[in-house]
This record gives sequence, structure tokens and C-alpha cells, in this order.
Amino acid sequence: MGYEIARTLGGPTMQRFSTFALTELKLVYRVLQQNLLDHPDLMDSEFLETLQRWLQYRAGEDGVDVTDHAQWILWLDTATPPTETAHRQRVIPLSLSGASND
Repeated sequence: MGYEIARTLGGPTMQRFSTFALTELKLVYRVLQQNLLDHPDLMDSEFLETLQRWLQYRAGEDGVDVTDHAQWILWLDTATPPTETAHRQRVIPLSLSGASND
């Protein structure tokens, strides 16, 4: 299930986020969000959009309803549980063509 969701959310680009600590990705996302008014060009950046989709995917894995803004914000502001290490070591093979990614 997770593979199919991640595959539809940006292919190999999203997989690259799996190599970073979730706490770091949350921090980067929060800093970018806090600076949107000063840098409106961030709004339409592919990086921010893909990062948000990856984090929403990960939040969903933690049982968060990302359509509930309060749950989403709480998850972003909460320290990552110890299981983060296990998630970081699991690389989800993503490919839009079905071929392996090198």
C-alpha cells in the first residue's frame, strides 16, 4: 500500500527524501512555510510541493489525518518517534516506469 501511494506522489524524487532524517525534513518544511510571505516564489516550487507530499505520506503512515489541519500541524511540531531509524533505513523502490532506480 505505501509503495503505491508513494509511487503516485512523485516517483523517484520522493524516494530521495527517504534518505534524510524525518526530524530534519520537518524542520526544513516548517522553516520554508514560515518564510512564504517573504519569498512567494516558494509557493510554486516543486521542491516544497514534493516535500509536503512526502511528509503527508509519512504522517499518514503514523495514522495522522492530513486533511485535519490541527493533526497535521501537531505531527509536524512533534518530535519524531524512535521508529524513525527503521523508516530511514527502508528505501521504497519508486519508479513510474516499473524499472529499478539507479
